[in-house]
Amino acid sequence: MSLRELARVVQTSEVTVRRDVRALEAEGLLDRRHGGAVLPGGFTRESGFPQKSHLATAEKTAIADLAANFVEEGEAIVVGAGTTTQELARRLARIPGLTVVTNSLLVAQALAHANRVEVVMTGGTLRGSNYALVGSGAEQSLQGLRVSRAFLSGSGLTAERGLSTSNMLSASVDRALVQAAAEVVVLADHTKLGTDTMFQTVPTDVITRLVTDEPPAHDDRAATELQALADQGVQIAVAGTGASGNAGGHGSAGGETSGAGRQPRRDVPLPGPRRGQVPGQPFRTAGVMGEREQSSGAERERARVADLRRR
Repeated sequence: MSLRELARVVQTSEVTVRRDVRALEAEGLLDRRHGGAVLPGGFTRESGFPQKSHLATAEKTAIADLAANFVEEGEAIVVGAGTTTQELARRLARIPGLTVVTNSLLVAQALAHANRVEVVMTGGTLRGSNYALVGSGAEQSLQGLRVSRAFLSGSGLTAERGLSTSNMLSASVDRALVQAAAEVVVLADHTKLGTDTMFQTVPTDVITRLVTDEPPAHDDRAATELQALADQGVQIAVAGTGASGNAGGHGSAGGETSGAGRQPRRDVPLPGPRRGQVPGQPFRTAGVMGEREQSSGAERERARVADLRRR
């Protein structure tokens, strides 16, 4: 249930409900989600598309804006199923010369009328809860395929197990999508960080980059998980929502402010081996900048992460 609905049912304010939900979660009676709460037992439960489409909408939009910057004209990519990847697909419609392979009807629909974008659908059996094609037909149609990047979402992301989902058929197709790609980009808002679900789809050491939003000031779990992912060599790109609830009003590491609000900018991997990052160093994002500006940006990033960890 959403916090708004809970507040209406018990006839109190959302502020009070939010406080009570925290206390109930501490007792193991429910699990908090962005803007609401669910019954405990997230390893097996999965929300349907109508519920997912109304959760963390601002964050998903910001993540999709930033993720689109990693796609070049003329590329061949795969895009998995999910509400965040659907948002990404709407932005991909503006990039000419793309070939997009997907098992998602929603992704295909978003690109159906795009100019100079070719959409390739997998086969498979339709899974109505998320409008995705799954099963052996979907997996077989991906055999022998090779593309530059895979963009995937899921139900949870941890440094220990990587990306996971609560459905076995969806997990199996996502693994086939990963096998087809040279790089794997995971799109996950902060509510999924630190959440572990039943079926692993992408191990942490296979994830090239995570595109996420900045966790709220009070969300220590998400901030800690981001640091742990960075320690394992995952490149972190943080998108600004322009209206985050941070008490300090911190800006995003992956965005820059313009007159119209936050706009994403491209995250450029820093030189050095991908898995050679020294554990304990802050996760790093960088825009296109000169050497002196990059050094200054790194110092600001270290200070920002240190502040997140203190809070």
